[in-house]
Amino acid sequence: MKKRILIAPLNWGLGHATRCIPIINALKAHQFEPIIASDGIALSLLKKEFPDITCLELPSYDIMYPKNGKHFKLKMLQSSPKMAKAIKAEKKAVASIIETYQIDGIISDNRLGVYNEKVHCVFITHQLQVLSGNTTWLSTKLHQKIIKRFQECWVPDNLGDINLSGKLGHTPMYDIPVKYIGPLSRFCKEDLPIKYDVMVLLSGPEPQRTLFENKLLAEFKNYKGKVIFIKGVIENEQHISEEKNMFIYNYMTSSQLEQTINESALVVSRSGYTTLMDLTKLSKNAFFVPTPGQYEQEYLAERLTTLGFVASCKQEDFTIKKLDDISKYEGLNAMDYELNFNKLFGLFKGK
Repeated sequence: MKKRILIAPLNWGLGHATRCIPIINALKAHQFEPIIASDGIALSLLKKEFPDITCLELPSYDIMYPKNGKHFKLKMLQSSPKMAKAIKAEKKAVASIIETYQIDGIISDNRLGVYNEKVHCVFITHQLQVLSGNTTWLSTKLHQKIIKRFQECWVPDNLGDINLSGKLGHTPMYDIPVKYIGPLSRFCKEDLPIKYDVMVLLSGPEPQRTLFENKLLAEFKNYKGKVIFIKGVIENEQHISEEKNMFIYNYMTSSQLEQTINESALVVSRSGYTTLMDLTKLSKNAFFVPTPGQYEQEYLAERLTTLGFVASCKQEDFTIKKLDDISKYEGLNAMDYELNFNKLFGLFKGK
């Protein structure tokens, strides 16, 4: 009988869900039976990707971004009692799922309450250090305290000097094993003819996703090149519209996205970590606009710009004219990293 592994990504944009796709495929390939648990758009996306896998709903953290990025930390503090309640409910739900579905192991991608003492549990994160301005020491300490409840921590990045996460994923942790598993991406690079001058790829929590969408739609109306615009809104049906030089989609499936990114000369997007991993795998040129107030995205964008890989700017400063800067940057380059999933999943074979 196949061992059942509960895999549970955080519903915070689509990044946590999409980077779990290669893990889910690897579990299937190595004779495990994955059970998916999440909520909101993350769960909707994984249901579409894996219609034959059992998908369960977990309590929602229900996090909303402030309209003004300067209020991000305050909003997070205000949300903390609601989050604490959701994490408690999540832990209770997981205990029930373990009994009902006879779960043998857990992989949590940043879901803080998805662990249980009865089975081996893994936490996936690229944030061993959590940036929060002058409270970084506290947010990091709290996050590491949660990580220590798991048996292993998997960091989706390279261990060496050439890496994507910088100080986020390369802060020492001594209390549990930390394994660097290389950048995770559901995509494969293909040498396809370029069809689009720019691909706009949106994701992330509201209301910032919509605010960014409206700004970009207005800006790209004045752009002369060919644009494909993906809103990142997961709905029951795919909708496509055409507006002058733009083809606008509400969402795309993984296979459609893979092909379209390969066919695009430049990708304009947030600097979320999963997006970085995807665009690195496909060796793409990018222009990053971090979510206002999100320290992690601001750090990642600034770091890659300083290193000479991609152009970036604040959301309030973005104009079409900014795209003129991209010629100064070399783009993202694929990191060859062979991951031994058989060895990685060894934790689940002994219990």
